[in-house]
Amino acid sequence: MPRSVNHVASRAKRKRILKLTRGYFGARKNVWTVAKNTWEKGLTYAYRDRKNKKRTFRALWIQRINAAARMEGMSYSALMGALTKAGIEINRKVLADLALNNPEAFKAIVAQVKK
Repeated sequence: MPRSVNHVASRAKRKRILKLTRGYFGARKNVWTVAKNTWEKGLTYAYRDRKNKKRTFRALWIQRINAAARMEGMSYSALMGALTKAGIEINRKVLADLALNNPEAFKAIVAQVKK
């Protein structure tokens, strides 16, 4: 008896992945094996870069806080240590946003820490 293959499902799967690779260059968009490999590799990059994005943003926040702190006569590490000692719990994301968009509030925090 011949082997039964579900062509409907396999064709649907191929169409779904080829639809996801639309816009890729050359054979990456229309040759099944190349498109599948490219799509899988893209998922790997997406997973990796979701982690790297957090790392990159934290570095950016630290640079912004450091620049604003130095304008107030403190270094980043001195500011963060003084914040902890003063019992002010504010995260780097908010602190960087204050330094960038609301310098008066940032100055008030630094003044509170310097006491």
